[in-house]
Amino acid sequence: MSTPKINQNFFKIACLFEGSLILVALVIGWLTDIDPFAAIHFSEADIFTGLVATIPLFLLFMMLYLLPTESLQQMKTILLETLGPMMHKYHWSDLLILAAVAGISEEILFRGVLQPWMENAWGATAGLIGSNIVFGLVHAVTPLYAFLAASVGIYLGLLLDYGDQRNLITPIVVHSFYDFLAFLVIMRTYRTEYLTNKDVDDDGQ
Repeated sequence: MSTPKINQNFFKIACLFEGSLILVALVIGWLTDIDPFAAIHFSEADIFTGLVATIPLFLLFMMLYLLPTESLQQMKTILLETLGPMMHKYHWSDLLILAAVAGISEEILFRGVLQPWMENAWGATAGLIGSNIVFGLVHAVTPLYAFLAASVGIYLGLLLDYGDQRNLITPIVVHSFYDFLAFLVIMRTYRTEYLTNKDVDDDGQ
């Protein structure tokens, strides 16, 4: 039985979709007179801060991923059943590239354009919250997932101003590294739980 074409092209489609968000950021930036790349400053200290700041976020992800509550397990099942079949055949390096593309493009759009635009219009706090409500809504796999995504977005928005100057590099590193680790967990879980169970079922037939 052949693999559906959407699964075969998942990596290309996902990278193209995520990358296209930079074009969206450029259009919104042009309309609002905001440079999406203005706050990108390459700094070893901010990169290191981003790596360290990923740790508590990933630990929270693992805690929620493993808790046996119904709403969290429903969210886990949706992630496994939607991403697992498409991710499990890829090498970890492919997932790293996809995570980097997603982290860069989404941060340029949400923290590079939408947050400063809303800050200019409504003030710093309202801009932080408002831009991440949008961030949560576009990640609305479930209502709980949307809330968690918005909360993560606020965390990333606060990290934007963590150092001496506003630097998009820090949330880009956190977003990319966190996505990569989450992708690995989803891939590993799918391989060990779903594919193993399928093999057992096939053997039992």
